[in-house]
Amino acid sequence: MDRVGRLASQKAVVIFSKSSCCMCHAIKRLFYDQGVSPAIYELDEDARGKEMEWALVRLGCNPSVPAVFIGGKFVGSANTVMTLQLNGSLKKLLKDAGAIWL
Repeated sequence: MDRVGRLASQKAVVIFSKSSCCMCHAIKRLFYDQGVSPAIYELDEDARGKEMEWALVRLGCNPSVPAVFIGGKFVGSANTVMTLQLNGSLKKLLKDAGAIWL
């Protein structure tokens, strides 16, 4: 749990992902298309990935990936991020976190 928190606070946008997950790919693309360069941690490629995955589940991320943190705070998974994008509030979160300047 400590490691997830530490990694999540190291950059404006942090995504915990799995390289084979199509929703993870879609969420990463959403951020890239907005000019955001998120820190991405592929849990299936990390020796402590399972441990981090359980920590994400304990935080309330179900499914465990993609798990998105903005400004060090847990935002949610794909459904939450897409809802924020559709209602227009994702851009404000990104601006407030310093991930974008527009």
